[in-house]
Amino acid sequence: MIVPRTGIGVDVHAYAPVDAPQPLWLAGLLWDGERGLSGHSDGDAVAHAAADALFSAAGLGDLGTHFGTDRPEYAGASGVSLLAEAARIVRGAGFEIGNVAVQFVAQRPIFGPRREEAQRVLSEAVGAPVSVSATTSDHLGFTGRREGVAALATALVYPV
Repeated sequence: MIVPRTGIGVDVHAYAPVDAPQPLWLAGLLWDGERGLSGHSDGDAVAHAAADALFSAAGLGDLGTHFGTDRPEYAGASGVSLLAEAARIVRGAGFEIGNVAVQFVAQRPIFGPRREEAQRVLSEAVGAPVSVSATTSDHLGFTGRREGVAALATALVYPV
């Protein structure tokens, strides 16, 4: 009997300082005109949480294990490329990916108009369905104060 495994991933990034602006990459998309995020890579919290959920489900550590700050070759790396590599690692460990679901929490950007585009980009990177939903935090906490963003993800994998 094949028993599926689930995993959880969480990622949080602060907005880049105003005096050191960065482009905003989120859910694999460039968001022109929006304040970017700080991070070792591109700060794409949605892609990072999805990768963490895949690693969690397969029991393969986390984003830092594979792409951490001790790995200078990943400085500035695209979150989508890290997600694609995470999917390759998970498959290489003997798992197939069922799906990934991500919940993005922030006041900005307004996500709905680009949801389908983001899901296409992320699903292509994973090679399996990725769904993304978004919410605000009703102006509560660090996301409500527009200090940063958070993303929570779940993934389903199964041994092959």
